[in-house]
Amino acid sequence: MGSQTRLSPEIYLGMTNHANANGSESLNIAITGASGFVGSALVKQLTLQGSNALTLLTRRPIKHDGATIQTRPDFDFDLTSQDVVIHAAARAHVMNETLSDPLAEYRKINVHGSLALAKAALSAGVQRFIFISSIKVNGEKTATGQAFSVESPEHPEDAYGQSKWEAEQALKDLISGSQMELVILRPPLIYGPGVKGNFASLLRISQRRLPLPLGALSNSRSLISLDNLLDLIIVCLKHPGAANQTFLASDDRDLSTTELLKQLGDACGKPARLVPVPPVILQGIARMLGKKSIAERLTGNLQIDISHTRTTLDWEPPVLPADGFRRCFMNIDS
Repeated sequence: MGSQTRLSPEIYLGMTNHANANGSESLNIAITGASGFVGSALVKQLTLQGSNALTLLTRRPIKHDGATIQTRPDFDFDLTSQDVVIHAAARAHVMNETLSDPLAEYRKINVHGSLALAKAALSAGVQRFIFISSIKVNGEKTATGQAFSVESPEHPEDAYGQSKWEAEQALKDLISGSQMELVILRPPLIYGPGVKGNFASLLRISQRRLPLPLGALSNSRSLISLDNLLDLIIVCLKHPGAANQTFLASDDRDLSTTELLKQLGDACGKPARLVPVPPVILQGIARMLGKKSIAERLTGNLQIDISHTRTTLDWEPPVLPADGFRRCFMNIDS
């Protein structure tokens, strides 16, 4: 797969190559977070690829034709006969946190919930447990010309990243010495159809061609399209090299904020209107307005080296960022 031709997302999403190559259609697969951004897309993709043995694990009732649904608020599911568990559910990063102790709430879902699910999987004899973590385990930024790699030390800087790091450690301790295999994936910001939060705001700004003072930024940031993340997850279902490994994930095409906005404008057919304001001025204004963290994300670096992922799994991201950005504008209001 390492030498495969890059594909348009329209072609890619209809393929069954991984189902045939990795045998996902013959696996019993349990998925958490099936109503979420990643989980719902994963269920759709596996269904397209012929997997008809899906069990959706939820804390709240949902409906999905063709899949078995289990609802348990405490993550103590019956995983008998399941081959793989993909744990995509989490308390996601909250931009405007209102809780007095957010770390406690993150730990409740992301650490304790993950551990309860893994214990149920271990007791049921599940073969492989795939945990969707976050690059925030490594930190929020990288120095110029450097990138996080699988060897980089962990340095979470917020409650979400801390909870993901603690969950990784708890899962490793639990599974160590057992027959169940643990696979950890650390993606950066994920974009695609239905994306929420700040990236959704960028999509709306791009559609409206609002002028932005972000035309002179030369930073580098790693992102990953939803399509590429799904591809990586599916590769990890049965790949023997994935067992007990941690993989960093990205599109392998770093972009500056200026380049990102230009590509989003091109993707929706409305060229970006960017004013070239020096980064130092942007940072100064942001500090005065109490928006320092936002300015750091817009002007700073967060680069990811996925060479270990590519080499170990013989994997290349199949969808180019330009195609991924075009898919972002599907089914959104302008």
